[in-house]
Amino acid sequence: MNSNYINAESAVELYEDKDLGLTYTPGSSVFKVWAPAAFAVSLVLYETGGNNLPETGSGIKDNGKIVQMQRQVTGVWQATVHDDVKGKYYMYRAVFSDGTIREAVDPYAVAVSANGTRTAIVDLRDTDPLHWNSDISPRLAHPADAVIYELHVRDFSSDSSSGMQYKGLFKAFTETGLTDADGNTLGIDHLVELGITHVHLLPVFDYQTVDELKQDGPSAAAPHFTDYNWGYDPQNYNVPEGSYSTNPSDPAARILELKELVQALHSHGIAVIMDVVYNHTFSVEKGPFDGLAPDYFYRRDVYGQLSNGSGVGNEVATELPMVRKYIKDSLAYWATEYHIDGFRFDLMGLMDRVTMREIAEELRLEINPELLLYGEPWTGGDSPLPDKTLKGAQRGKGYAVFNDNFRSAIKGDSDGWGKGFATGEYGKEGEVASGIQGAIYDFADSPVETVNYTTAHDNLNLWDKILTVQGLRENAALPELENGRLKNGGSVEAAVALADPYVTVDKGDVLKNETVRRSLLANGIVLTSQGIPFLHAGDELLRSKYGDHNSYRSSDAINGIRWGNKQVFKPVFQYYKGLIALRRSHPAFRLHGREEIERCLEILRCDSGIVSYILKNHAGGDSWRNIVVIFNANPGAVTLSLPNVAERWNVVADHSAAGQDAFRLIEGSEVEIEGLSMMVLYDVYGEPAPRSKTVEVHYERPDGDYRGWNLWVWDTGIQDGQCDFRALEDGRAVARIEVMPEVESIGYILRLNDWEEKDGEGDRFIDCPPGEDVIRVLILEREQGNGGATVEHLQLMT
Repeated sequence: MNSNYINAESAVELYEDKDLGLTYTPGSSVFKVWAPAAFAVSLVLYETGGNNLPETGSGIKDNGKIVQMQRQVTGVWQATVHDDVKGKYYMYRAVFSDGTIREAVDPYAVAVSANGTRTAIVDLRDTDPLHWNSDISPRLAHPADAVIYELHVRDFSSDSSSGMQYKGLFKAFTETGLTDADGNTLGIDHLVELGITHVHLLPVFDYQTVDELKQDGPSAAAPHFTDYNWGYDPQNYNVPEGSYSTNPSDPAARILELKELVQALHSHGIAVIMDVVYNHTFSVEKGPFDGLAPDYFYRRDVYGQLSNGSGVGNEVATELPMVRKYIKDSLAYWATEYHIDGFRFDLMGLMDRVTMREIAEELRLEINPELLLYGEPWTGGDSPLPDKTLKGAQRGKGYAVFNDNFRSAIKGDSDGWGKGFATGEYGKEGEVASGIQGAIYDFADSPVETVNYTTAHDNLNLWDKILTVQGLRENAALPELENGRLKNGGSVEAAVALADPYVTVDKGDVLKNETVRRSLLANGIVLTSQGIPFLHAGDELLRSKYGDHNSYRSSDAINGIRWGNKQVFKPVFQYYKGLIALRRSHPAFRLHGREEIERCLEILRCDSGIVSYILKNHAGGDSWRNIVVIFNANPGAVTLSLPNVAERWNVVADHSAAGQDAFRLIEGSEVEIEGLSMMVLYDVYGEPAPRSKTVEVHYERPDGDYRGWNLWVWDTGIQDGQCDFRALEDGRAVARIEVMPEVESIGYILRLNDWEEKDGEGDRFIDCPPGEDVIRVLILEREQGNGGATVEHLQLMT
């Protein structure tokens, strides 16, 4: 630490206005930056982006116009320029008390020159695609309805088999009507055909480790960048990554093209989730914060050293007021400017619980009530943060966490020989059953607090993991890789060309192969369990990364999706497509709450390589009366008894196919299920009762500040516990509570956060008359002359 250090233990007054950074208009522009420890700050306007210019001894590359900034309250410095500065670049130059001079990019930059060298000045309205104002996010009625598909922008189109012109770029998502020689859809049309609801993009903000000016084989349409990375090394948090743009040297191009990507997916009914990394930066010295607020943004241990819970040398101190503000401002910017529909938080364990709670509450209340939020409930190492966001911290807080308990139970360890239920280990049945139930007896209060998955970008992908467990890596001639290179040297591309990850698969009878069956069983469990299913891109094509367990900087030869697999493994794709369609068309697989699961889902068997369960009595308002799901992880066929609730059962999924329509009939009380397979059966189709009715609570406070306020509800029959206000209407906060149709009354308490305050005394109740689909209630808080307040509960007529 140095003399410019901002003591994180001292009180830092929060600057609450949402105007840090540049506010541009053609007539004048206002620049604001938070630099509380600076002795003086100047705005430096440049004509160029600063690339390919020699540095002077001070590290400043060329002369710019200097505008002195004035210090405002709470450490904010401000300058106004009464000219049209669009097309120029700027930096902030701070002088500290020890004489140190630092020049830095604006931490709130929304546009930069190539490689983030300087902040660029753009008119954001110039970066809107045609009809951007009419772009509408796909509806997400409930988080349980989501089917997430995790995808890296470059992997999507980089392989020659993609048929896309804009290989590796944002614009590849705008290419439609592409097919292979056999007529199979490719690209965005493939995603639509598969049936997923959300594309989760690995980081698309500006990151450090790809040189945006270093290309091999450039072309006007699709420059090919030499370097590759997943992007978990933030540089400019509010700027798109330039290497995914057709022209990284044009600051506006990357903004326009990312918006075009979002618009294209939205137009096809697919929402967009952004992977965000607010827990660490690439480094402190080259990070976006230390130049103007030295040492403030980073967490330290008891010895004053940078803590390293991320494993990369630093942690962002999310618990500090101006750090928390920065994160919330950044998320709000992406959700509004780019119409992003959800966020996945990297190493969420390093983010404090208050920050995560406020993110969920404020983003939904102020921007989009249907935002989908989830993250990794772990750290990458030890951290001094006392209130880590680990599994269990999400209970009732409006966001979900990855269920690594379920993941490990299904497949075993992530990179080695360790087995799980689908890969040959007995004794995992109970853990699998717990995951099927939405983890409500594990760490979750609600099924939509768990994201269910087998693999993601980290570690071995599903196909390579199963090959490893089976001892087939040598048969497949998978190369030995480390940090993107062959351990013994040589060409990765040549090694990949010699490998055959599918050496044991009979292409004429794909679904009989053991590795294929184990992979379908693993993700079949995910797609028919309660909670939010998550797929790694290419699983439906039996994607291999050639045994690379950490491909974050490997080449396209390792990471690119090989679209030719779609025709070769067409039955596998059809199976995934059928399971997704089954899930999306039947609410029994998408139950909304703990009470609903406890009433409707019963585990039938859970031993000896078998897990089976029944969804009963039109679960979730389903048109099928009873649904039985069976998973057989034994190598051979097993005969099982069926529940004594029907004499005939319709099969919609087994070892041969999956979908919404029955393709065979089982009569009698028993069924044989083949080895390493799943089966889904239903008894009769009928007219179910309405799934639920809605209690709509409108809450009015005189101060209009609804932050932290929520309802604690009970006797709903679907999901009791915390219920957040998710929208603002006519100055009032609105919460919507699902209740069973037969419920006549529910209880509630109005509270602040986790019982910090209660608004009103005692329990209150809301009548739910029979036959009413929506019951509206108004809660009014009125100020009294002595500074106190009274709370009135007024039930409204529908």
